[in-house]
Amino acid sequence: MAVVPTIDLVPGDVLYLESGDVVGADSRLFEVFNFDTDEALLTGEALPISKQTEPFEDPEIPLGDRINLAFASTTVTKGRAKGIVYATGMSSEVGKIAKKLMESSKSKKTPMQKSLDKMAWILLAIAIVSVLIVFGVNKFKISTEVLLYAIGLAIATIPEGLVAVVTLIMSLSVHTLAKKRALVRQLVALESLGSITNICSDKTGTLTQARMVMVRAWLPEEGFFSVSGLGLEPVGEVTKKVKLPPISRPSNAVVNFSSANLEDDAEANSEKARLIASDAASCASGGEKTVTVDATNMSTSFRRLVEAAALCNMSEIKHNAETSEWVGIGDPTEIALQVFASKLSMGKPQITTKDSGDWTVVCEYPFDSSIKRMSVVVKNSATNEHLLILKGATERVVSCCIGRQDGDSSNITDIVPEDLQTSLDPRIEEMARDGLRVLSFAYRPLTAAEQAADMTKAKREDVEVNMNFLGLVGIYDPPRPESHPSVMECYRAGIHVTMLTGDHPETAAAIARQVGILQTEEDPLDIDEKAADHQTIQLGQVVMTAREFDRLTDEEIDALPELPSVIARCSPDTKVKMIQAMHRRNGIVAMTGDGVNDSPSLKFADVGIAMGLSGSDVAKQASEIILTDDNFATIVRAIKEGRRIFSNIQRSCCVLISGNIAELVCLLLGLAFRDKLDETVFPLSPVAILVNNLLTGTPPAMALGVEKAWSTIMDEPPRAANSGLFTWEVQGDVAFYGFAIGMLSISNFWLVINGFGDGDMAQHCNEGYSEECDLVYRARGTVFATLTLGILLQAYNCRRLRGPMWNLRMIKRFMENKFLFGGVVSGTILCLLCMYIPGLNHKVLKLSGISWEWGIVLITLLVFIILSEIYKFAKRKLLKPMVSATIGQERLQRIWTENTLASTGAGLEKHNF
Repeated sequence: MAVVPTIDLVPGDVLYLESGDVVGADSRLFEVFNFDTDEALLTGEALPISKQTEPFEDPEIPLGDRINLAFASTTVTKGRAKGIVYATGMSSEVGKIAKKLMESSKSKKTPMQKSLDKMAWILLAIAIVSVLIVFGVNKFKISTEVLLYAIGLAIATIPEGLVAVVTLIMSLSVHTLAKKRALVRQLVALESLGSITNICSDKTGTLTQARMVMVRAWLPEEGFFSVSGLGLEPVGEVTKKVKLPPISRPSNAVVNFSSANLEDDAEANSEKARLIASDAASCASGGEKTVTVDATNMSTSFRRLVEAAALCNMSEIKHNAETSEWVGIGDPTEIALQVFASKLSMGKPQITTKDSGDWTVVCEYPFDSSIKRMSVVVKNSATNEHLLILKGATERVVSCCIGRQDGDSSNITDIVPEDLQTSLDPRIEEMARDGLRVLSFAYRPLTAAEQAADMTKAKREDVEVNMNFLGLVGIYDPPRPESHPSVMECYRAGIHVTMLTGDHPETAAAIARQVGILQTEEDPLDIDEKAADHQTIQLGQVVMTAREFDRLTDEEIDALPELPSVIARCSPDTKVKMIQAMHRRNGIVAMTGDGVNDSPSLKFADVGIAMGLSGSDVAKQASEIILTDDNFATIVRAIKEGRRIFSNIQRSCCVLISGNIAELVCLLLGLAFRDKLDETVFPLSPVAILVNNLLTGTPPAMALGVEKAWSTIMDEPPRAANSGLFTWEVQGDVAFYGFAIGMLSISNFWLVINGFGDGDMAQHCNEGYSEECDLVYRARGTVFATLTLGILLQAYNCRRLRGPMWNLRMIKRFMENKFLFGGVVSGTILCLLCMYIPGLNHKVLKLSGISWEWGIVLITLLVFIILSEIYKFAKRKLLKPMVSATIGQERLQRIWTENTLASTGAGLEKHNF
């Protein structure tokens, strides 16, 4: 036997593997001894996989179920084995994943990038044409003033601050998302976030807490016990429902109602009959009550179960004084059992220490994956009891049993394993439907000979016999408290949530029901006709396994009314196939993942989201966003932020480009004014054009970039996949507001000169100030004030593209965006300074301060506000919703509405309102 580099392995080599090794190539195992491997990077399974040598016949069996194979790059966690190499390099399972990563590409431009590119070319063409118009109007006599005016007009046409504004908005959003525990690796993901229609989420750690918790127990004579409390902190209650004895009521007893006359009221008579029937039924059945179980009232058999959970257990739980958190050491399943026992103050430390406990662990027969059970021999120094306690998979524990404890320890019922298994199957199925992992406990007293012997030398096959079955326990990974509200928030936003997990179908379906992905309490695997008659809104076929889904062709998948909501036992190819199916339905897909096996799907998805706590480096490199808390609720917060970002960029573009159009309209129409020498009189000097562009361009647009999300942002369905920034409505807004401000501004120029003035434009007023040019300079001041203040007010119009902005309710909210308010106020102050500072106004900007003309300016601004509100009112009445929901998205929103109403009704009932 020799140690060779992984690169030198070829098919046919024999590998010897032991604990701690990393498997060098895909191998067929032919000899194993208690051999487990960690395959989380390939299958997503949180627990190590126990390997065996028995062959399997189904070539389509999922990777996680191929227990006679060891895969390259997985880690040996326990035992040793020998295997024959059958695949290396790119032919191995991890190599196939690498191929998928190489095939996927995301280099194409996004709709927003395409919109900005198209807009840039259009505005460039307009700027060139505008320059030619200026030269043409002046008969191509290009003086210095004409050239500068043409350059100023071209600059006013192009929103030079747009790139900086978009970049700043996205950068600030990256910072905001980082505070919300979502790290953005690629800025383009921010755009896609706002248009996501489907979220494909893993189960473990994302929708659930990735912490095993015992929540239920069952004893033969006592039935089910419920255990409250989640996490590792040993705080919670154990309760059970107890039937009350029936109440014997005399035959002549009557139910008294109030003295109100009920005979003539049909509704009251019906209610009376219902109450009498209910009273009779409760008397006959006796009803139920919930009893809290503790050390003072627990039965003998339940006490034995708690002791077994604590003693047949190698884990520990400790309180970290620095972090004030509880931590578990050992197997997650055993930690859950230890927490359960500790909730009843019967944890292993409490019952084995010298001060407070009498039990001692004599020896242990460790867990063996081949027989799926473990056992311990314990001794009670107070009672001199010697017990063998057995724990493991139910079928392996039952095979060791010859009896069943019913009630007290002395009440042992003889039963053969087959009958015992038959009696347990309904309970196991009931717990499995709720997603619980079921374990069984059994025990027996040691014989006198065994008590005297050294049990550490005894063979376990001779010891683990003649057991008495004790009870069942149910353990599962509970959903995060915020998962269900987050899924409902997705439905509110018209986003479909799909669970893609490597777990078993029953477990996946149970968790999916608890978090709201599945909306029915019926068996999700029983897809029949009666589901169509169910009153609850359903999302098509509920649960499929990866094998069933992979067998479908693309045509068969596309023919399904709805894609499955849950796919269990997923492989990497299954996840990619699901994403491609969603893309064919014009979906924008966000995919979560943590293992190497998830990296192809993260690449193929529109937004790949990797887990920061449990994710592999490969998954993080393949993703656009990393969640630092591995929480599904963070994805929903990121989507909300993505919608806000897109809306704010749209608002910023609207105010920028409408301001440019306003300047363009005003300055081009201003070429019609001529002086005594038939030369053009500019409505603004080139420097004034640049100053106006500086005051009204970038600052308001940047302020709109930090606008908070409106409360209704998640009430709208996702926007279309091909929807860019400049929809037809946005283009109409830009044109209307731009032309309105431009026309009103140049109208004020005409009013000051011709309406209220004598129409004398003197001569050479473009070159400098003179007494003759005072009227022209005051007209320019009026245009400068109107144009500047009009565009600043337009920034407030853009806060709501359709909603009214100038009513009393919205005026009270002007201070909400402090940056916008500050930008408008500072822009107004700078406008006044430019107009009234001596020297700056006449010599640099070539305009004058105004007096009575402010009346014209204020009336013009009022007219603009009125026109804006009329325009928005017409849009609300005549146009369709900005984003139209599909039939599927409407169904999702109805689910959210039903759940909201149901929870509200439950809250009202709870508070007796």
